[in-house]
Amino acid sequence: MAKGNKYGTHRVIEPKGALPQPAFKISNDTTIFDNEILIDVDYLNIDSASFTQLMEEAGGDIEKIKAKIMEIVQERGKMQNPVTGSGGMLIGKVEKIGPDLTEKIDLQRGDKIATLVSLSLTPLKIEKILDIKPDIDRVEIEGKAILFESGIYAKIPKDMDDKLALAALDVAGAPAQTKKIVKPGNSVLILGATGKSGLMCSYIAKSIVGPNGKVIGQARNDKRAEFLRKTGFCHEVIIADILKPLDVLEKVFAINDGNEVDISINCLSIPNTEMSSILPVKDGGIVYFFSMATSFTKAALGAEGVGKDVTMIIGNGYTKGHAQIALDELRESEKLRIIFEEKYIK
Repeated sequence: MAKGNKYGTHRVIEPKGALPQPAFKISNDTTIFDNEILIDVDYLNIDSASFTQLMEEAGGDIEKIKAKIMEIVQERGKMQNPVTGSGGMLIGKVEKIGPDLTEKIDLQRGDKIATLVSLSLTPLKIEKILDIKPDIDRVEIEGKAILFESGIYAKIPKDMDDKLALAALDVAGAPAQTKKIVKPGNSVLILGATGKSGLMCSYIAKSIVGPNGKVIGQARNDKRAEFLRKTGFCHEVIIADILKPLDVLEKVFAINDGNEVDISINCLSIPNTEMSSILPVKDGGIVYFFSMATSFTKAALGAEGVGKDVTMIIGNGYTKGHAQIALDELRESEKLRIIFEEKYIK
């Protein structure tokens, strides 16, 4: 075996010199280099923006979605949606560890892990798609994947089902980044608060802001709003059209004493929601775009166009300790864990 570049550039086919994520095509040869890990894959969790796009393109036809996923992986050597540019993550068993890594990592053959790097940079070979759960963006496959030396991962904990852990780890960056930016007394707007990342962000934000703060969760209809109210994860719930920024702003004003919020967190999975995230935030505030459907051109020029002096944060899926933070939320909140178990253990 030969030693590859720790960031995976040795597998880039096109264009040469690129890193694996922005590259168009990478090698998914399952013969590993001596600083790589081979994974026998059980599930892919396609990121929400990507799966929503695939569903719309296929008109909800599961067989067409399967065919499109196979086409993307065969063409690119990885699961990177050509429209959204995003990927997702996977769960599987360690099949082989390169000799250069055996003394450096806490893994053994047979360990079940979730990769915490995007499928948009992960060499992947799919032999067969066994099943797709469209309501939770999960794809069960027979296949192999490669984790580079720089790749991060989490062992599946023994105190929870692997599908439950996968659901939380898939969005682990969101609650962890929320924990970093939210302070006691803040007012926080969470767009897409009824989804997986939205629920986790709402829960952790409310635990931080305290009695002098306020967490406002956005839902798109009465049914989702009622569900969100029952969780108790938000102080206030608004029903607003996220494609209409003024509607969102007016609803925020109505329940926040006519004031803008300190922070907004975008946990949505559809495009064109940038201004609904920016407009309700006061000057000097923070806008956190966890959504991979975000256009940062639209965000930057849109903020400029309405004269908003706000700090905008890209939804980096990684921050130190993010896996532990996400899993600890499920351990801490019985209500959150039950919601996740009911929805994601299928």
